[in-house]
Amino acid sequence: MEKQEHEALLKIARMAVEGAYSVYSRFSVGAAVLLENGEVVRGANQENMAYPSGLCAERVALFYACSTYPGVAVTGVAVAARDASGAWASITPCGACRQVMAEVIRRYGRDFDVILADGEGYKVVRASDLLPFPFGM
Repeated sequence: MEKQEHEALLKIARMAVEGAYSVYSRFSVGAAVLLENGEVVRGANQENMAYPSGLCAERVALFYACSTYPGVAVTGVAVAARDASGAWASITPCGACRQVMAEVIRRYGRDFDVILADGEGYKVVRASDLLPFPFGM
């Protein structure tokens, strides 16, 4: 992916934050997944009083993308978050989300960029670098 694609996907992830249900943590997260066919799928964290029944934004978006477009590889994932004050916050995926990303790499046989909001800016890493020792790999 190129810089302008990173920025466009991150913009969609920031918009996806609005769909978060984060009444317990007050930390709203949005994710956007870019697929090889050009489709973009959004997701937001969904919390539940019966913790840990909720789901992170990254997994919401990845599971939806992979179930809706099962034969189409992921080329990028962007993640953005707002804290309780409404300010953009730095974010990295949790361990479960990293393992799901590792499985997506395994499923489609290709790595992808992960664009992580860093307050107002962002950084880009490869999904495979987020979890060096995934299960089953």
